[in-house]
This record gives sequence, C-alpha cells and structure tokens, in this order.
Amino acid sequence: MEALEHLYQHSVIPLNFFGIDLTITNGVITLWLAVISAFLFFFLSTRRLNQRPTGWQNLVEVFILFVRDEVAGQIKHDRDKWLPFLLSIFSFILFCNLLGLVPDMSGVTGNINTTAALAIVVFVVVQIAGMVKQGVGGYLKSIVPGGLPLPITLFMIPIEIVGQLAKPFSLALRLFANMFAGHAVMLMIFALIFVFKSYFILPLPVIGNVAVLAFEIFVAFIQAFIFTYLSAMYIATATEGGH
Repeated sequence: MEALEHLYQHSVIPLNFFGIDLTITNGVITLWLAVISAFLFFFLSTRRLNQRPTGWQNLVEVFILFVRDEVAGQIKHDRDKWLPFLLSIFSFILFCNLLGLVPDMSGVTGNINTTAALAIVVFVVVQIAGMVKQGVGGYLKSIVPGGLPLPITLFMIPIEIVGQLAKPFSLALRLFANMFAGHAVMLMIFALIFVFKSYFILPLPVIGNVAVLAFEIFVAFIQAFIFTYLSAMYIATATEGGH
C-alpha cells in the first residue's frame, strides 16, 4: 500500500492537444466539484429569498456576513466591492479542503501546484489593485517607507521587493503544508493496519482517524479563513497605502 496515494494525481481522461498535456486527473475533477459545490451552495439559497431568513438562506447569510465582517472588514474603503472576490476564494478553498477528506477524492490543497496558483492569482490582483487605486508611481512609492535617507532607501528597495514576492510564497506554502500534513497523518495511522498485519490493532487506527478527521474538518475552515484573511490584508495594504 502506498501511504500517500491519496495525494497523487491519477489520470482519468487522457487528453493531448498539439503536444499540450490536458489530461483530466482526479485532482481536476475535485477542483470542478469544488466550484460546482460552491456555486450550488449560494445559488440554492437565492431561489426563494425571504425578509426573515430561515434554514438554508440563514446559513448562507451567516457565511457571507462572517467573510464580510471578519475578513473583508480590514479593507476600510470599497469593502463591499472586494467581498465577492474574497468570498469566492474562501468558498473555493473551503470546499476543496472538505472534498479532500472524502474517500477517492484528491486532496488538491495538499498539492503545491493548486496553492501556488491561488497565491499567484491573489498576488496579481493585489498589484493591479494597488496600481489602479494609487497610480503606478504612487503604488511603487508606497512600497518603500518614505522619509528615509537615499542610501537607506536604495538598501530597502531590494528588501521590499523580496518581501512582496514572499507574500504569495507564504500563502501557497502555509495552505499546502497544513493540508498535506493532515492528509499524511490520517493515511499513516490507517497504514498501521497493514504494517502490523493484525486485526487486534484495528480499533486504534479507526479511533485515531476519527479524531484526526474531526480535527481536519476544523483545519479546513481555519486554513480557508487564514488564506482569505491574509489576502484581504494584502489588498488593504496595497489600496490604502499602508506599510
């Protein structure tokens, strides 16, 4: 048994167009299901809107208000304009995390390619938002603290550039490492059955996996929150000229 098989990408539908590999893997299918799940989560709640929300609509409103107040609330200006973007990131990551816990689904957020792609999207959006809000020159000036002597300013420029590039790297690595570790622990505990080849040890991995699974559900929410929270903080810093 391969302990980390759950995290590997397996070909489902091989596709190749003009030498470009567009193979549909189990990871791609999981990503599609995450998008569809997030869409249905919000779509079904808006079919019959009531002034006094109940049931599903109430759950979705709590979900939206949480992202608006606890995440997007860092953005003092144009908060509501950024809410759809942040809500999309939070929902997508959350459903990817939860689907990764389902048997036969791929743990896509335990794959650095997925988290890196998300981090690059956030990085590009942050840079564009800062330049649109402050102008190209104003945004570039805001990256380095003002009022410093010229030698120190020249010294600070490469440091700040590295700092800007480190932001998407930290976003990608943090989400990847936490989700990968959770999947790996669950699979390693399960693998104890095959390592010891004894039915007597069966209850221990089962109990351990149930406990880890409950913790992983909690981590799924926390990691989606942290990724989105930091994204909002970077947007607020870029658009409001903070440092």
